[in-house]
Amino acid sequence: MTGEPLLRIENLVKHFHVRLGAFGEREATVHALDDIDLDIMQGETLSLVGESGCGKSTTGFTILNLYRATSGKILYKGQDLSKLNEDQMRPFRRDLQIVFQDPYSTLNPRMTVGEAISEPMLFHKLATKAQLKDKLDSLLSDVGLPTRFAQRYPHELSGGQRQRVVIARALACQPKFIVCDEAISALDVSIQAQIINLLLDLQDKYGLTYLFIAHDLAVVRHISTRVGVMYLGRLAELAPRDEIFANPLHPYTRALLSAVPEIDPAHERTRQRQILQGDVPSPLDPPTGCRFHTRCPIAMDVCRTDVPAWREARPGHKVACHAVPVEVHA
Repeated sequence: MTGEPLLRIENLVKHFHVRLGAFGEREATVHALDDIDLDIMQGETLSLVGESGCGKSTTGFTILNLYRATSGKILYKGQDLSKLNEDQMRPFRRDLQIVFQDPYSTLNPRMTVGEAISEPMLFHKLATKAQLKDKLDSLLSDVGLPTRFAQRYPHELSGGQRQRVVIARALACQPKFIVCDEAISALDVSIQAQIINLLLDLQDKYGLTYLFIAHDLAVVRHISTRVGVMYLGRLAELAPRDEIFANPLHPYTRALLSAVPEIDPAHERTRQRQILQGDVPSPLDPPTGCRFHTRCPIAMDVCRTDVPAWREARPGHKVACHAVPVEVHA
């Protein structure tokens, strides 16, 4: 992709220090993220996929400075967000928003829908009290809700309606970038499709950029511009959507894609699946070298000792794997 990225993440590391044992007598470090390099381009939807605990949500939270980075850079408009305190971060909160997985837990049960959506507009001085009703009605219309819903409370809404309210609240800040953290996984399948189409419509209307965190590869294939695959706190592969589904290079990506059911039953019965052996190692004690080598069907000796470089194997297609050759172009 060409042009300057909206966000540039360089060597991002996030470690959590925890205490173990019955009385917390032992200290340990959870290696949640290690050396994440990522450019997020204006107007795209970059999806992150991987098994539970691989660091997808932690990546989103750390980019937004909801988790403080252990080291590395998060560059936005020339500023390294990782170096800012909360007061310095406040002007950037308008541009960088998030939609969480569970809409019910993110809405104040004592506030009406109208109050929940209006609060960020008043806080950031984006509307006067005289302008508030028109802006509120416009936001509800944008997310497909009748204006009368402004007087309702969260418990009076369905799950899909609550998620629309959360999206409207994020839009109230006029953001440039939204992290969608498993934003549809708690919804019924039919409602998931409606919310996905809503997100795409809003992206076209407002030029939004999404970091879409999900585990459903069918949804990811529908919404994404590019897809990043994570494993145990590191990026394994990153490529344009069609490229990664048609030509996955990393053995972990191939295993993930082989688990997706095929629509054609004849093809489903005959296709080869790559079944991974063993469990995901603990982030408290990640393996040396390539973190996937304990489950990789093609692991070599070098995989056990050396961390694979994050490199471009094909134009626009990055991978971290010793077994993948780099294509040479004239």
